[in-house]
Amino acid sequence: MTSLVIRRPDDWHLHLRDETALRAVLPFTASRFARAIVMPNLKPPVTTTDLALAYRRRILAALPPGVSFEPLMTLYLTDETAPAEIERAKASGAVHGCKLYPAGATTHSDAGVTDVRHIDAALERMAELSMVLQVHGEVTDPQVDVFDREARFIDEVLAPLTERHRSLRVVFEHITTRAAVQFVSTAPAGIAATVTPQHLLMNRNALFAGGLRPHHYCLPVLKAEADRAALLSAVAGGSTRFFLGTDSAPHARSAKEAAYGCAGIFCAHAGIELYAEAFEAAGALDKLEAFASFHGADFYGLPRNAGTLTLKKEPWTVPENYPFGAAELVPLRAGESIAWRVTAAGTA
Repeated sequence: MTSLVIRRPDDWHLHLRDETALRAVLPFTASRFARAIVMPNLKPPVTTTDLALAYRRRILAALPPGVSFEPLMTLYLTDETAPAEIERAKASGAVHGCKLYPAGATTHSDAGVTDVRHIDAALERMAELSMVLQVHGEVTDPQVDVFDREARFIDEVLAPLTERHRSLRVVFEHITTRAAVQFVSTAPAGIAATVTPQHLLMNRNALFAGGLRPHHYCLPVLKAEADRAALLSAVAGGSTRFFLGTDSAPHARSAKEAAYGCAGIFCAHAGIELYAEAFEAAGALDKLEAFASFHGADFYGLPRNAGTLTLKKEPWTVPENYPFGAAELVPLRAGESIAWRVTAAGTA
């Protein structure tokens, strides 16, 4: 297959940052995806509906002229999030979920939840209103090996949480392990997961190929080859429980190439092309459209997009960097080749 036409896809997990960083990265996503679930871990975090709506206005104002893109907003849960705030979020029509960051788990998560039992009242109201919970699934206990934190989170936090709130709809974000695939595949209805292109294409060896590779460092960290294979098998199998979420997370080069480098991989510059590589490698290009364009929309109860996107099997070389305000942004595959190229995208 040398070309592929799919329904316009959506990105169900995206970091857009703010201000000059927002203006630098938004065009990459908006040229490929019709909608995106926008993460709320700004500094300060987006903890209220009013803050989410203001952030949404800034995103729309940053769009290039003539580009159609809909940001789907989220709230950042804290120990103090009240059921009344969940009600305001739902009533806004613009907030489509609430994000659970265990405090200290990842970038700008310090204000996150210290114990999920603290938010049981908010989760109960979310379940009643059919508001989606998006979960960063890692424990933060420093005694737990970094490669085991997702599996421990399932056992210690996520499984008990979903048992207490059986009607709560949950997206287990950016899953990375066989344990997560197993949990999602066998969970009751209403449990789904996003999968990133980086976790489909790379295992933890990529962190050390030719030397320490800071631009391959993300959280959850890349895992073993058996885990990567399990993720690829899950998405190639066509299950509706798995859908696209790039977790594209831009940081300036100076913040990545540092003694305490930030976690996050910028992949929005090739946010659908990288998935095409992964699905082609799995012999499952025929499953890409549903993964990218149907499963997520259906789970969130939103209409599927009307437009199309065309991909062509045409290798191109990724630039070494992109402008990022006054700084530089190093993309995934910088200076290397990507096999597929977007050649057309539009609305019906």
